[in-house]
Amino acid sequence: MTTEALNKSDLIVKISEKNPHLAEPLVEDAIKIMIDHMIDALSNNQRIEIRGFGSFALHHRQPRVGRNPKTGEKVQVAAKAVPHFKPGKALRDAVNEQVAP
Repeated sequence: MTTEALNKSDLIVKISEKNPHLAEPLVEDAIKIMIDHMIDALSNNQRIEIRGFGSFALHHRQPRVGRNPKTGEKVQVAAKAVPHFKPGKALRDAVNEQVAP
């Protein structure tokens, strides 16, 4: 099973090909604006929900003591917020239909 990544440029090309009435620079701008708004929302601790696709939220991790794997020395790891994606039912079902043998 080969896994090939779909990057932002590929996504822009695919959307442009499926919608020939939209110029590629316009599609690129739309995707950039959408991603920027998503980043802004998550940066402001807001949840993003796209029906049928999934939701994005922040998971907050507490500060902890970690270890340097090379030296074994204890290292303080700061608290942080990590983006988390939870797929929606429609997305899970669509993926499972494609992947199931």
